[in-house]
Amino acid sequence: MSQFTNEDEAMIQSMLRQLLQSVKEKITGAPSVECAEEILLHLEETDENFHNYEFVKYLRQYINNTLGSVIEEESEKCTSAQNQSEVSGYDTLVQHVTKKTRESMQYREMMHALKNVMMVVVESLINKFEEDRMCNKEVDSKTKKKCQSDYYTDNCSDSDSSFNHSYTFMSQEQLQLLVEKLDPIQPKEVRQEALQTLCLAPPTDVLNSECWPNLRKHLTMSLSDPDAIFSEKILRFYAKTFSSSPFNMTREVYTSLAQHLEFYFLSGEYSLGLSSGLDVSNADINHILKKVRLLNEYQKEAPSSWIRYPEKYMEEIVESTLSLLSVKHDPNHPASPDFLSPIYFLALLDIKAIWFKKWMHAHYSRTVILRLLEKKYKSLINAAVQQCLDYFEFCKTAVSKTSRANDFSQQHSNNEQKCFYTGSELQYIYFVHSLCLLGRLLIYKQGRNLFPVQLKTKKDCISLTDLLVLFTQLIYYSPSYSKAALTAHTDNYSPASLVMEILQVFCDQTGCAADCLYTDAVMDALLDPLRSLLNGTEVYINCLETTLIDVADILARIAAAEDGLSVLLYGGNKNSAKENSSTAVHVIVQFTKKLLHDDISLLSGSELLQVVKGAFIFVCRQMYRTCEGLQMLIPYGLHESIGEAWKKANLLSERVPTPVAGAGSTSSISVDSKNVLLWEETLLDALVNFSATPKGLFLLHSTGAMSDCVSFMFNSLSKNLQTNECEEFGNEVIVAQMATTPTAALALQSSEQISILGFIKAFVTELWALLECGKDDVRITQPKSTPVDPIDQSCQKFFLYLINLLTYPAVFELLSKQDIPNKPVYSHREVPTDIISIIDRIIILNSEAKIHSLFNYEQSHVFGLRLLNVLCCELNTLLLLEAQYKVSQVLLTAQEENVTETSEGPGDFIVDSLSVERNHVLVRINLIGGPQERILPLRGLDKGSDPYPWPMFSSFPLPKCYLAEVPRKTEFRQDKDLEKLLSILKNPGEQTEWAEICRRQFCKIMKARPEIFSGTILAELIQKFVLHLSESRSNCYFSMGSYEATDADVKKESLSSVQQLGIEMTVRYGKYLNLLKEHAENELCFVLMNCEQFLKQQQRTVVSSLRCLQGRYAGYDWFASSAFLIMSGDGKKTLTFLQQFSRLLVSAFLWVPRLHMSMHLPITTVESGIHPVYFCSAHHIEMLLKAELPLVFSAFHMSGFSPSQICLQWITQCFWNYMDWSEICHYIATCIFLGPDYQVYMCISVFRHLQQDILKHTEAQDLQVFLKEEALHGFRVTDYLEYMESLEVIYRPVLLKDMRNITVQNR
Repeated sequence: MSQFTNEDEAMIQSMLRQLLQSVKEKITGAPSVECAEEILLHLEETDENFHNYEFVKYLRQYINNTLGSVIEEESEKCTSAQNQSEVSGYDTLVQHVTKKTRESMQYREMMHALKNVMMVVVESLINKFEEDRMCNKEVDSKTKKKCQSDYYTDNCSDSDSSFNHSYTFMSQEQLQLLVEKLDPIQPKEVRQEALQTLCLAPPTDVLNSECWPNLRKHLTMSLSDPDAIFSEKILRFYAKTFSSSPFNMTREVYTSLAQHLEFYFLSGEYSLGLSSGLDVSNADINHILKKVRLLNEYQKEAPSSWIRYPEKYMEEIVESTLSLLSVKHDPNHPASPDFLSPIYFLALLDIKAIWFKKWMHAHYSRTVILRLLEKKYKSLINAAVQQCLDYFEFCKTAVSKTSRANDFSQQHSNNEQKCFYTGSELQYIYFVHSLCLLGRLLIYKQGRNLFPVQLKTKKDCISLTDLLVLFTQLIYYSPSYSKAALTAHTDNYSPASLVMEILQVFCDQTGCAADCLYTDAVMDALLDPLRSLLNGTEVYINCLETTLIDVADILARIAAAEDGLSVLLYGGNKNSAKENSSTAVHVIVQFTKKLLHDDISLLSGSELLQVVKGAFIFVCRQMYRTCEGLQMLIPYGLHESIGEAWKKANLLSERVPTPVAGAGSTSSISVDSKNVLLWEETLLDALVNFSATPKGLFLLHSTGAMSDCVSFMFNSLSKNLQTNECEEFGNEVIVAQMATTPTAALALQSSEQISILGFIKAFVTELWALLECGKDDVRITQPKSTPVDPIDQSCQKFFLYLINLLTYPAVFELLSKQDIPNKPVYSHREVPTDIISIIDRIIILNSEAKIHSLFNYEQSHVFGLRLLNVLCCELNTLLLLEAQYKVSQVLLTAQEENVTETSEGPGDFIVDSLSVERNHVLVRINLIGGPQERILPLRGLDKGSDPYPWPMFSSFPLPKCYLAEVPRKTEFRQDKDLEKLLSILKNPGEQTEWAEICRRQFCKIMKARPEIFSGTILAELIQKFVLHLSESRSNCYFSMGSYEATDADVKKESLSSVQQLGIEMTVRYGKYLNLLKEHAENELCFVLMNCEQFLKQQQRTVVSSLRCLQGRYAGYDWFASSAFLIMSGDGKKTLTFLQQFSRLLVSAFLWVPRLHMSMHLPITTVESGIHPVYFCSAHHIEMLLKAELPLVFSAFHMSGFSPSQICLQWITQCFWNYMDWSEICHYIATCIFLGPDYQVYMCISVFRHLQQDILKHTEAQDLQVFLKEEALHGFRVTDYLEYMESLEVIYRPVLLKDMRNITVQNR
């Protein structure tokens, strides 16, 4: 195609002419040739139809045919070269191929041929255009010979072009002459001739002339000329002025046109009324519409430029517009009620008030509009409110008479041209315009300040709340829809859809929602149909199903905001809300339960019933995803209702046939079957979201749907993972919650849940691809960059995900009694598929085969060591890994091998990233202590001659430099408050009063001299306090049989390897603190074995697949060990204390093994394997955290981490490794003396202490690592005691009630 024929030239000429004709208007508006060239050069960027022009299509096809083979050949060469790393100097393949193609012979030939043919085509076009122009010029010279003598024409190239209008340039004298000729007193022919001349003059010259004021006056008067053609020419001049003149000039034209219309509507000539309707085909009416349309078009365009000019210009336009729209007859005028005002015409052309939306968008213009509305034109707002009221009354009357309101939107959904509008249709159009105008006005604070308004038809003022109630009621009384309208749901103008748009915008605006929606009156209006259906009263609502769906949508949006949720839960005034009051949440949940039980007769058999159910379940879900919302919903047992509905749906879904591969969707599976599957997924999703809170997860277990929910949850996450989409923060929090319970952990590794295994496999495989090698289907064109950070940014997400996943309950279920593979040979292609494989391949590298199987040995092993470091911060996990896999020995052996070789034997340790990481892990896992009791080596290198000053080791004991100096015991001094407390404990009086006096005295001492509570004094205090409480039936929460400890009995019980390691760790820590002496191990064994024995008497037999319920308590007893240290290693005293302590409620929360498989708990609670510390204490910690420290709560949510997970870790191990021993003693003493709820307040105080650090590490995206690895530096219980007392005043009734109910069967 390098040569063009004559036929090709003719075709190109035709296509090019068509292109130029299509863009004629754009070129015509260009002030110069250069501007016209710029327009053509950037046509692709500005013309959306660019690629549809035939000329463009032809060129694209021609280039493809000519250069296609060259491009393909160069692409193949470049790809091959890149794979061999031969190509350099080009960022992308595209750049390389482009350069080579442009250098080719084919490209040069093509450009030469195109240049030649286009020269011929363009020359031909120019000649033809010149012939046409000369022909037109001869015709014009004959008809306008006289006019041609009065002015001259610019013959420059741009005006000479046939693509531009020929402008006539005139002097001031000529313009003055034109003004005189346009005076209305002049003959018609003179005025018409002058107007024709004016239309040829540049608008800018006319507006800048001195005679413009007089000309404007004449043009305004001439707009009322009975000759429609004459006035239309003036409108054309105005239109051309609007499109080609700056704002400071066009404003005068606009105000001129607005004033003309205002005078016209007020004049006696205008007599149109609403009752007679509007015939737009009538010439006079059509002419009015053209004028209003010109105004409206300018109204929409003006905001884009008026900010660049003085405010007074914009104010002129706004005021002239508001003045026009406020036009109405005098009330005494006989035709006043029937007056068809200008706003009806504007509404007809711009029914959704787009002009007002644009004007209100910017603060610059919004301020002026609102000021004018308030001071001069409030009648416009009054009229809009009145119109909405009138329409509502009409609809209400129509519905109550069981008739249907006229729905304008449905009548015109077929886009047919309409020429006549009845009075009721015009009223409806004005109503829609008013509704949209008010909806936009109320978004802004100053707009809301215009209310209340006083209407002539109402005695009382219409407040903002009244208007919102009206809007809400319009949803109910909307005209009914046909099924076709429901399914199509095109852009209609029904009241329901319009109000929904407005309310949805309100919900997204915090301030607007608070002022407009979060009131009891609006809530009552929204809930009115729900209450009617619940009470069985008659409901006058058109299209009940869609109304309920709309109401649910608004309620869900309200519940999604913090303030909105508070209104739903507690009403408009949270402080005065009562628990049993009929707030919105009670109505919603009762209605949802009735829906789920198919107990609403009006909806039975409805095709949209499941949609309605799903909508209200979603509203409830927005509430029960939060701790405070769930507390409100628990009494209704909504989880049971959803669970029962899911079981029914699950039975139906099992009957759905499996889709046949290759078959069409209609033949493979029916619509009803799809609906069944969709309904089942909706219910599963609703159940999954219960696990967003600790207690919700506990309730989820009682439904029996845990495994299916976990499967559904992780199937969703697997899809996100495989498509590299970011999970929502909420889903990550749910994962963190699920990983904290053994039930969900069992579901993770259950062989029956193939899909879940698929998730873990996908997760581990993706991680391995990032650490070691990419996927097989990904072509590697360049090597990956060497990571700078210990954990590369690409792996950080997976690192945090593993930390969330591998809590001790999950680790125990996944790894207990699982051996490391330790294969003799590992293939490079062998990819890990589960957690044990990850531990085997990148953590416990105890063979050459494992090391050689890694492509990135150092990077992968550092990742594994960092993961091990975080996991071992949870002491139970540390003991399990140490007992099963001898982690310490593996690391010591690796350190021993990592030394320099000298002639004299092993030399110094080699300092590299791996040895530094191993050294840190070894110190961490072999030393117990708080922030001031142990020293952990840093994991970085310093500058200078000694980059790593920390001594490395390959055998125990650890170098002494890692042990902090033991704080000296404070000398005991006589203290009157302490003596008083001791005397009260020795001589208890009235039980309740005695206990309260003890607590007050304890707080007094804690605030003044907290160091007193340590050693033998603390032991004596808690012993006596617990003894007296345990002797009172009113204070004994748990009943206990008698138990006498004997060595003969306990010898039959052998301690597990985890317990033995825990004993060694405890004794080592106790000796460091100088609390224990020789033979302490035997004493501690005696305590632990006897504890296990007497607690076993209160345990029930459970048959469960959970490993944590298959025998003794899965972890180590850290509380008993703490009590043993407090009693200075006295085994008998410790055991006596624990036996007495076990009768108290506080033991259920401080002493975690106390309730292991306990008969005091309901059987369902025991079978779940979920401890009350999690579903009670941790639940309330999250609830209080959200209320007291919202920034911290949001930080957790954004990090995809749950506060309950870290709190459960702290509480389970009694804050060991997080607090110094003295603070641990204060924590235990505070909870014993002041009550179990202080455990919750303690955690809140810790979060308050860490607030700034939490926010900083949330930004750094390592919050989980920080909270698990770092001790609580600077935290002292006594510093936060007053804060905890303030929390007690607010929250104690709710917390203690919930804590006392742990033995009650949960609904």
